[in-house]
Amino acid sequence: MLIAGRYRLLDVIGRGAMGEVWRAVDEALNRPVAVKLMLTQNADPTASSRFRLEAQTAGRLAHPHVVGVRDFGEFDGHLFLVMDLIDGDSLAGALAAWGSLSAERVARVAAEAADGLAAAHRQGIVHRDIKPANLLLDADGSLKIGDFGIARFMDDPGNALTATGQIVGTSLYLAPERALGRAACAASDVYSLGCVLYQLLTGRPPFQADSALAVLHQHLDAVPVPPREHGASLSPAFENYLLSLLAKEPQDRPTAEEAAHWFAQGHWRGVPAALPHEHTGHGTAVTAPVSGALPATADTDWTTSVHRAVPRRPSASRIRRSRRVAAVGVVALFAAALLIGMSWFSPDTSTAKPPQADPSAPASASPSAASAPAAGTGLPPAEPDDKHEKPRKHGGGDKGKH
Repeated sequence: MLIAGRYRLLDVIGRGAMGEVWRAVDEALNRPVAVKLMLTQNADPTASSRFRLEAQTAGRLAHPHVVGVRDFGEFDGHLFLVMDLIDGDSLAGALAAWGSLSAERVARVAAEAADGLAAAHRQGIVHRDIKPANLLLDADGSLKIGDFGIARFMDDPGNALTATGQIVGTSLYLAPERALGRAACAASDVYSLGCVLYQLLTGRPPFQADSALAVLHQHLDAVPVPPREHGASLSPAFENYLLSLLAKEPQDRPTAEEAAHWFAQGHWRGVPAALPHEHTGHGTAVTAPVSGALPATADTDWTTSVHRAVPRRPSASRIRRSRRVAAVGVVALFAAALLIGMSWFSPDTSTAKPPQADPSAPASASPSAASAPAAGTGLPPAEPDDKHEKPRKHGGGDKGKH
């Protein structure tokens, strides 16, 4: 099938209730692309609006760690979105294949994902659905953020809820403020990224429970177990900084730009943890050697500061207050209708190939998708991020993508 006179669809690499993602060729430029084809916009105007928003939002971002959008239009009554084809796998696939990743690999993921988020935040865009299935690994192992289908602009007063009053996002990675129904902000994406990094290191998200509502309560009140207690091998500096991404209050978290710089500079290798301090709004904490820090090495910079301290256990009064708010707000909201994770597309597993065997090796071209479809499928599909959705092949829409 030829769309818009130039995009020849080859094979489906992602499929869901609302559409499909195809591996295709742009015949005008003779290059592979991913084409997301929406099939149900006439029956679901809300879905059509989200599809258009994804095109407009991702189209504003030109960054090496964001899946590129190349074209958007309508063909034979169906909307279509043309994106870069990602010839690799998603982090959901990597987790399914390997269980966890090395600290060095996770640090690279952290630096690149935070860099992509920082670019979006500078444009006033909040992703709102950062999770393993939406973080894609290209053939060379570089990371790209996909699926801006439920993104919102920070100045949009309705960016917390859908038109029906339902929270959108994925419960395992949802920031506390979002669990309370508050507007998403840049710090909400940082929290979600912290949850993903925690899972990459330990093989499990920071909070788990039998229901989405119980997970949301944990995001509000529970203190995450330090990753090393789950067997993760990482420095105290890395652990403390990761836990700072999971601070309960948005203002206590580093910005995406700060996190990208911290990881890219290699401070995760052995910089001593920051001493507890009061947050001053921006700035950094003064560091000093602390008990348990790694011994000085050639990679250790004792003068480098670590942004913000490890979140401290919430006070009893705060826990009671948040539980009261959760009981009145969250429970009522979810009793009416809980929408956890918008699933545009489901992964196509019909041609899945065996996973790579070496967890420390960079993800290779095992085709997959999460945002931009890949040629082939690569690693086997990951377990669902929660009970409400399955990981997608490409970060785009909600399944395979670019």
